[in-house]
Amino acid sequence: MFKTINIYFCSQFGHSLWYLIILFCRYSHVAIPPSPKFFFLFVQKLEIKIHLLDPKSRIYLCIKSSLFSGKLQLYIFLSTYATMKPISSFLESLDINFPSAIILILCTIFTLSWCTWLLYSNSKKQKNLPPGPPGLPVIGNLASLHPELHSYFATLANRYGPILKLHLGRKLGIVVTSPSLAKEILKDHDITFANRDVPDVARSAAYGGRDIVWTPYGAEWRMLRKVCVLKMLSNTTLDSVYTLRRHEVRQTVGYIYNRFGSPVNFGEQVFLTILNVITNMLWGGTVQGEERATLGAEFREVVAEMTDLLGKPNISDFFPGLGLFDLQGLQKKMHSLAKQFDEIFERMINKRLKMDKEGESGKECKDFLHFLLKVKEEGDSKTPLTMTHLKALLMDMIVGGSDTSANSIEFAMAEIVNNPEVMRKAQQELDAVVGKNDIVEESHINQLPYLYAIMKESLRMHPALPLLVPHCPSETTNIGGYTVPKGARVFINVWQIHRDPSIWENPLEFKPERFLDSRWDYSGSDFSYFPFGSGRRICAGIAMAERMFLYSLATFLHSFDWKFPEGKKMDLSEKFGIVLKLKNPCIAVPTPRLSDPKLYD
Repeated sequence: MFKTINIYFCSQFGHSLWYLIILFCRYSHVAIPPSPKFFFLFVQKLEIKIHLLDPKSRIYLCIKSSLFSGKLQLYIFLSTYATMKPISSFLESLDINFPSAIILILCTIFTLSWCTWLLYSNSKKQKNLPPGPPGLPVIGNLASLHPELHSYFATLANRYGPILKLHLGRKLGIVVTSPSLAKEILKDHDITFANRDVPDVARSAAYGGRDIVWTPYGAEWRMLRKVCVLKMLSNTTLDSVYTLRRHEVRQTVGYIYNRFGSPVNFGEQVFLTILNVITNMLWGGTVQGEERATLGAEFREVVAEMTDLLGKPNISDFFPGLGLFDLQGLQKKMHSLAKQFDEIFERMINKRLKMDKEGESGKECKDFLHFLLKVKEEGDSKTPLTMTHLKALLMDMIVGGSDTSANSIEFAMAEIVNNPEVMRKAQQELDAVVGKNDIVEESHINQLPYLYAIMKESLRMHPALPLLVPHCPSETTNIGGYTVPKGARVFINVWQIHRDPSIWENPLEFKPERFLDSRWDYSGSDFSYFPFGSGRRICAGIAMAERMFLYSLATFLHSFDWKFPEGKKMDLSEKFGIVLKLKNPCIAVPTPRLSDPKLYD
C-alpha cells in the first residue's frame, strides 16, 4: 500500500536548497550554475510527489514543473521514478543504515541537483567516449554493478565491445578487455597511464598514498621502485633471508603432519604461513621466539580486517565531495587499523635501531628492516627515503604480499586436487629431483618445469588481481579510436583476457602442459598473458612472489598426498575482491608420503 506525500516549495526553501546544491557541485567537481534566478522560479513551480511503499519504505519520486515542456517533464518523471528504488538499494548495499526520512532527503537533493546540472551546467561534454550501458541520474551505473565485477565486466564486453564506459557516480570508469588495447595503455601510452586513482581507505592505509602502489609516477615513485627492486627484493637480498622463509614453511609441514588423515583448511594454513614468512623476512632477525609469535598473532587479525575494508565499495570514492562525511565509517575503521600497524612498525624500527647502535646486528640477524634502514641512511639527497616511505613499504609487503600469494597458492592446490593426473605428474617430478628421503629446498625449484607450469596455469585462470590495480590517465588520450578522459578510472580485465578462446585453446580447462616450453613469462611483454601487470607499474614483488609460491607448493605436494573429503571434487567458484579468492575454502585431507617421519620435524 502506497503512502503519498505532496510537497510544494516556497522561495525561502529555494534559497536554502540552492546553497546545498552549490556545496554539492563544488565538492563533486560539477560546474556551478551561472545564475540562481531561474532556479528559484523552477523550485516555486515544482511539485514533488513522494510515494513510500510499506513495509520496506522503498522510495519513489515523481517530479514535474510547469516551466517545462511536456516532453522534458515526462523525461524527468520517468527518470526519477525509475531511479529512486535503485538509489535506495544502492545505499543498502553500502551498509549505510539511514532512516527512510534521511534517504528521502538525500534522494530529493540528488534529484534536484541533477536537474540543475542538466539544465545549467556549462561544462563541455566529452565527445567520442566508448559505448556502455545507460546509467541513472547521479549514481550512473553503480546500482547495476554485480558483486563479481570481473565476470560482470566480461559480460558487458560481449555486448559493448573490448572497450566500454561506466558512469560510477562522479567517476568515469573505462573497462578494457583485449590484448591490443591493453598494449596501447600499458606500452604505447605507458607514462600517461602510470598514475593511480587512490581510494580513500587506501590513502589512509598507505600513509597518505606514499607507498609504491599508490604514489604518483615521478621521482618519488622511481626512488621507491629502485629501493624495492634493486635493494629489498633483489635476488641477493632474497637469498640472504631464505632461512627465515624456510623456517616458517617447515613449521607448517609439522603442523599438518600432526593432523594427517583429518580435513585441514589448506587456505587458512597457507595464509598463516605466508604472513609469517613475510613478517619473518621483514624483521625475523630483529625479534625472536615468543615475541615473534605474539607479533604474528597481532598481524593476522589486523591484516584480515584491512583487506576486507580495502575490498568494500566506498561511496566516498564515487562522490569525492562526500569523503568529508565518511558515511560508511570505512575511513574511521581504516585509520584505526593503520594506527595499530604504525605502533608495531615503531616498535620494530626502534628495536632494530637499538640493536644496530649497540653492535648486535651480526650476519645472522639480517632482515628486510635492516636493509631498509641501511638504504635510508645512505639515501639519495635529492629524493630521500623517509621514515614514512619506509613504513609504507612495510605495509605494502604485509598487506599486499600476504593475501595475494596465499590465495594464489590455494587456487593452485584446489585445481591440483581436482585433477589427480596433474598431482601425479607434479609429485613424480618432485620425487625425481628431490627424492622421498629428503626435503624440498629452494635450490630445487629451477629443476621443476612442470611445477613452474602449474603456477603459470593457475595464475592464468585465477590472476590474483583480476582487474589489476586501476590506472588513471594524466591527460585525455585516444585508445582504440575512443576518448579516454583525464582522471578516468581504467580497469584492465586480465581475468577475461586470460580466458579468451581466440587466444587460448579450451581456456576453462586447467592444463599446465600449455606452458611447457612456451613463450609466456611474467615480463608483461605479451599482452595475452600478464598476471602481474605490465609497463612501469608492473608488480615490484614478482621475484619474491615466485619464490614463495613455488617453494611452498612444492613442499606441500612433496610432503603429502591430498584429497578432498569423501573423494568429492571441489567447487572452484571465485569471489571478487581487491584480491580474487575462492568462494569456498579449500579443505583437504593430507596423507604423509615421505619415507622417514623425522623429515616432518
